[in-house]
Amino acid sequence: MDLALIIQRIAIFAIPLIFAITLHEAAHAFAARYFGDNTAYMMGRMTLNPIKHIDPIWTLLVPLVLVLMSSPFVFGAAKPVPVNFGALRNPKRDSIWVALAGPLANFAMMAGWAIVVKVALLMGAEASNGGPLAYIALVAQAGIVVNVLLMIFNLFPLLPLDGGRVVAGLLPPKLAYSYSRLEPYGMFILIALLITGAFGSIMTPLVDSSLKAVYSIVGIS
Repeated sequence: MDLALIIQRIAIFAIPLIFAITLHEAAHAFAARYFGDNTAYMMGRMTLNPIKHIDPIWTLLVPLVLVLMSSPFVFGAAKPVPVNFGALRNPKRDSIWVALAGPLANFAMMAGWAIVVKVALLMGAEASNGGPLAYIALVAQAGIVVNVLLMIFNLFPLLPLDGGRVVAGLLPPKLAYSYSRLEPYGMFILIALLITGAFGSIMTPLVDSSLKAVYSIVGIS
């Protein structure tokens, strides 16, 4: 890939990706404290400072590799926020809300970026021929893509992802215990699904349909 194109893609995706990852993890921390667990707060993770949430591999290396590979989607992840689910006032119920806080933050950011795109288009971003408005519109579109990806990815029903936490919270106690025993193998299962392409076959239609819905509302062709 041309160096100028790489720099351009980084300039477009860096801001929304940092926001998406940081607010996702901070939302988990805020929710955990609200429901009674101060672990993340005591460890300095209940913050909007992105440096506190950066993971060298998932926050920096993975997105960079995706950019270099000209991937149509660029996403990453942060260090998971530590949560002591046993410290929550109602562990089974509250764990669901703590898990959902991250994806809900991504949904809110997606909506926010969609508004930015709409405003930029109304102000003539398409006719600005590469000016500041056009750049803002591109960054906002990247923000929509990044947050849709992170939201759907994290809602996948596999521990330790947020979707897995939701499933564990909804299952009856005995089934939840059996399901939770799969958590140590969750990332290996996820990697296997990625390698075989099974994960992509599940994710792609969901991401595509979600993006089409948002683009239709915003008015992006």
